[in-house]
Amino acid sequence: MCLAIPARIVEVRGDIAKVDFGEGVLREVNVVLVDARADEFVLVHAGYAIQVVSKKEAEETLKLWDEILSMEEPKA
Repeated sequence: MCLAIPARIVEVRGDIAKVDFGEGVLREVNVVLVDARADEFVLVHAGYAIQVVSKKEAEETLKLWDEILSMEEPKA
């Protein structure tokens, strides 16, 4: 199973892009596998952008993640 998280590209320099996962979480990822530009959304897996997605798709996926995470019960 592959787990990929949507992120917005802030800037691209060669094969490396700075992406924003939201809430101030910025990371550098390799974009050699996709043709992506600043302000586009990508799915990131293991430090690589593996697919360009629309803003709508990214927002829907993040909403689902929020729902899943909110269902987890706090550990005592």
